Amino acid sequence: MDLVFRDAEVVDGTGEPSYRADVAIEGGRIASIVKEGAAAGCQRPTARRIVDAEGLVLSPGFIDMHAHSDLALLRDPDHSAKAAQGVTLEVLGQDGLSYAPVDDRTLDEVRKAITGWNGDGSGLDLDWRTVGEYLDRLDTAHDGRGIAVNAAYLVPQGTVRMYAMGWEDRPATGAELDRMRQLVAEGLEQGAVGMSSGLTYTPGMYAPDAELTELCRVVASYGGYYCPHHRSYGAGALEAYEEMVRLTRDAGCALHLAHATMNFGVNEGRAPELLALLDEALDGGADISLDSYPYTPGCTTLAAVLPSWAHEGGPEALLARLADDATAERIRHGLEETGSDGCHGVPVEWDTIEISGVTAPALADWVGRRVPDWPAARRLLLEDRLGSTILQHVGHEENVRAIMRHRVHTGGSDGILQGTKPHPRAYGTFPEYLGRYVRDEAVLSLEECVAHLTSRPAARLRLPDRGRVREGYVADLALFDPTTVASAATYAAPRTLPVGIPHVLVNGRFVMEDGRRTDELPGRSVRRTR
Repeated sequence: MDLVFRDAEVVDGTGEPSYRADVAIEGGRIASIVKEGAAAGCQRPTARRIVDAEGLVLSPGFIDMHAHSDLALLRDPDHSAKAAQGVTLEVLGQDGLSYAPVDDRTLDEVRKAITGWNGDGSGLDLDWRTVGEYLDRLDTAHDGRGIAVNAAYLVPQGTVRMYAMGWEDRPATGAELDRMRQLVAEGLEQGAVGMSSGLTYTPGMYAPDAELTELCRVVASYGGYYCPHHRSYGAGALEAYEEMVRLTRDAGCALHLAHATMNFGVNEGRAPELLALLDEALDGGADISLDSYPYTPGCTTLAAVLPSWAHEGGPEALLARLADDATAERIRHGLEETGSDGCHGVPVEWDTIEISGVTAPALADWVGRRVPDWPAARRLLLEDRLGSTILQHVGHEENVRAIMRHRVHTGGSDGILQGTKPHPRAYGTFPEYLGRYVRDEAVLSLEECVAHLTSRPAARLRLPDRGRVREGYVADLALFDPTTVASAATYAAPRTLPVGIPHVLVNGRFVMEDGRRTDELPGRSVRRTR
């Protein structure tokens, strides 16, 4: 064999009790599992390399169901932010905005729109235009060597709408809807696993339910799933969740709820109402899953909290409105007095908004500071040309805990890697689950938590040979110390790597070895299967 993990405590991803075993790897797959006390005559596997796993847990590699590494995987071959957490697969194309499918105009606009998430792409050759070409680029990145971890992709509905009809706030014509159907179908045919939306982000949020239902019918015909960032996590949040359940039921489409939570003061303690809504739908036969991260603040761009009407026409049109005093006053009124749809229908509380990153070096002193008022926010938006990212301190711990216990829960970091002080979830989500919420506070058992992070997402992605420690499965594996594993990322030092995860394998090759990042790039695109 190539490799044997000797005397590992195997948590296999099924949720069943752990067991002690030797696990052998050959040709990038799990070749044999010999449990302690196996029948006489069953020899322990030997290998060219043997890793002593005494006292360590061997689990499937973790699947990040909500990642924003769309350009980071191409820009940074190291990508320790995820590899060091034990993540072996990320799902990209989130929140309805990413970089394929596009034409030249759309690519230019989407780069501007999500600079705060991913940077502007400078220094990269963004020469793809289709989903298939983007996935091919991942496979051949870094001089043909590949990427750090595996990646799947969702067709971004906001980008599709931008491509088909620009930034106009109106229903699509018949021809425009046909074009959107075609773009979604092509993306799925080329390997996307589903479709995402960002329904508090323009231009995707301009789509009425009827339009989304039609696109979800296309997704369902390919066996994919719909992953919405729905219309509100604040005022009317339950109604927004119910809208997505109803919409996907009508379309016959599987539903995966992105970063499912209940935020802002209006939703404190209301997670049980959400879970009851989902249980009723599940008991009625709906195909629903969700992801969440184990933190209370959210993270997005400062521009995202503005009213949707202000974004119509695209980033340059928004900047022009911000520069006009009368229009800027109208924006302020929507933010502070009536509640902006970009801020989930809740009047903004400036003291909850912390600047986590800027693109203009002259504004670096803003990082880590709270936004005092609208004049300061307006100035930042203009001077940073919409590139500022924020932490929004609006979550509730009791909601976070209740949602992570649910039977269809999976883990998703929603990790934005851009900015001087990004949200620590980008570097800490998975060890935070294992350290704080399993070992320290016993919110979940170890076996249950690992299932949330491995086999459940693999089932949603319809991956037939990932997400479990099982003979014949791909050797995407994490070896960690259950007594020490922990996130070390904090709000003050968010880029600190975790502890207690010495070894991580992607496709049978070490990306983390003895706690250090190797120079291996074994990650590849993982494409939709029927």
